[in-house]
Amino acid sequence: MTSRIGSPNTQADLDVRACLDRMPPRSFVMVAGAGSGKTTSLVKAIAHLAETRGPALRRAGQQIACITYTEVAVGEIVADVGVSPLFHISTIHSFLWSIIRPFHIDIATWVATRIEEKIAERREHYDRPRTQERTKARLAQEIADLEAELDAIGGVGKFVYGNGSSYAEGILGHDDILKLAPACVASHPLLRLLVAKRFPYIFVDESQDTNPEVVEALRQIAGDHPDLCVGFFGDPMQKIYMSGAGAVPLNDGWAEVTKPENFRCPTSVLGVINAIRAGGDRLEQVRGRTVTVDGIQQPVAGSSNLFVLPADGERSAHLAAVRRWLAVETGDDLWLSDMREGDVRLLVLVHRMAATRLGFPNLYAALNDRAPMSLSEGLTDGTAWPLRPVAQHILPLVVAARAGDQFTVMSVLRSESPKLEPERLRGQATAPVLRALQQALDGLVALLAEGSQATVRDVLTLVRDSELLRLDDRFGVHLVAEPVDDGSSGFENVQAYLACGVDELWAYRRYFTEESPFATHHGVKGAQFERVLVVIDDDEAGFRQYSYGKYFGYVPLSESDEARIASDEESVLDRTRRLFYVCCSRAVKDLAVVVFAPDVTAARTAIVGKNLFPEAVIRGVEHLD
Repeated sequence: MTSRIGSPNTQADLDVRACLDRMPPRSFVMVAGAGSGKTTSLVKAIAHLAETRGPALRRAGQQIACITYTEVAVGEIVADVGVSPLFHISTIHSFLWSIIRPFHIDIATWVATRIEEKIAERREHYDRPRTQERTKARLAQEIADLEAELDAIGGVGKFVYGNGSSYAEGILGHDDILKLAPACVASHPLLRLLVAKRFPYIFVDESQDTNPEVVEALRQIAGDHPDLCVGFFGDPMQKIYMSGAGAVPLNDGWAEVTKPENFRCPTSVLGVINAIRAGGDRLEQVRGRTVTVDGIQQPVAGSSNLFVLPADGERSAHLAAVRRWLAVETGDDLWLSDMREGDVRLLVLVHRMAATRLGFPNLYAALNDRAPMSLSEGLTDGTAWPLRPVAQHILPLVVAARAGDQFTVMSVLRSESPKLEPERLRGQATAPVLRALQQALDGLVALLAEGSQATVRDVLTLVRDSELLRLDDRFGVHLVAEPVDDGSSGFENVQAYLACGVDELWAYRRYFTEESPFATHHGVKGAQFERVLVVIDDDEAGFRQYSYGKYFGYVPLSESDEARIASDEESVLDRTRRLFYVCCSRAVKDLAVVVFAPDVTAARTAIVGKNLFPEAVIRGVEHLD
């Protein structure tokens, strides 16, 4: 039994248990604020079912499904509940693929429709009056290629799930799965029945960030089959990705469970995040972090400070001065640490401040400045499609090769190299294939060596030409001798990224693997740190979706903002509030916020009036002298 499972029950845990113990069980939506132990409640629910319903589920060949957001989260939950055939714990993509994989004909039909949609998009582009002749030639070729793929679908014997899509080869990517599975669920009552019978309990972790179509598919299955218990565990206030579902609507008869406890934040920080949340769903969190002294639990006070500083050319110097002030004020020199062991996080809205200091400013600018949201948001964790093969496979492969770790090298190649696919190996000698891959790997290591003048384009071209790893088919229009803008979103951004030097890839890797004190506001959800310094700089960020100036009140709202608020649509204030809540609620001991503003006096007045921080802890540059 893990400490999570054995920890004392909260009222929310008891409410969930009551839902599970009913006959039939009752579906529910749990709203659990930051630091509440949402995952603890989830693993307690799984453990309770294993104890009370486990034997019956095993006899029926049924499983308890738990869907979560990342492989890391899967590992954490498995570590708590243990490995058992009774549990199906996986990411969203893997779960969806597991339920639709057997339906080959339906998959083929959907893929054909998908290709037809792509053909239609290109034909529409081709027919535009201003489309250049060179672009028309490329579009004509793409249409021909897609039509060839469409013809090839009938010959695909088996579809598989991979990182990037290649329909003619029967490979579906991440985005395909998110669209395909809900479409199949909506169209086929039999599939809904099979899911309900196979998984009588389905729990969804981080439900606020789950794809809305996936949430709706699960609600539809539960609506058809009342014996199915679906439990959503999340917090709408922590929805910080545009693609997330946010608040999950209740079906008739479902329970709403609230978990207001916060076990993470000291009382000074708890007051701040409650004030932030009051402008949203008004859930007031209680308790706060405690320590046991002489057998008695006592609250931890911690500290919270906010600095309003000029948005001038001295930002880095001001930031260093704030860290020195905090070290003296709290008597804690770890505020000055740049090592992971110091447990300090400087949270920046975007990568630019970190990128400049760590050495990847061009890569950052390429995928952030005037970039579509899919690229700029994916920059925080390496999930943007141009970064994904580099972050997930190429750099780890080179690190393993340098270390002589042949096990990891072969594991990556077996999983990701087209040359090692069983169909390709059938009927040919393996040794020449392995020699060719080794030669390609040696070339890749050389390209990514220290001091190399190679570009990202050189790296990806080698990978593609040698078939060392499978690349997303979207690279096709970019890795040609003379790339032509195909009208796709972010074309120029990807071209700028490909022109970056490989040294910036290693600098970026240091950042997103958290080997520096910097992190983004988006990248720390779910984490916690002793010392948190939130850096707010709208001018430097250039993020249209967020505006701390508008949120704090020292930048006026636009007519569009006013219209959205009046019509009760999501506004820049809602998005910024949620992001600020996530950032501030990471602090276990001390929280500091630095606001760089063009007009310090106006900003300070507005922030004081917002009543998020006590006025006594709102400071200016004069406190840093």
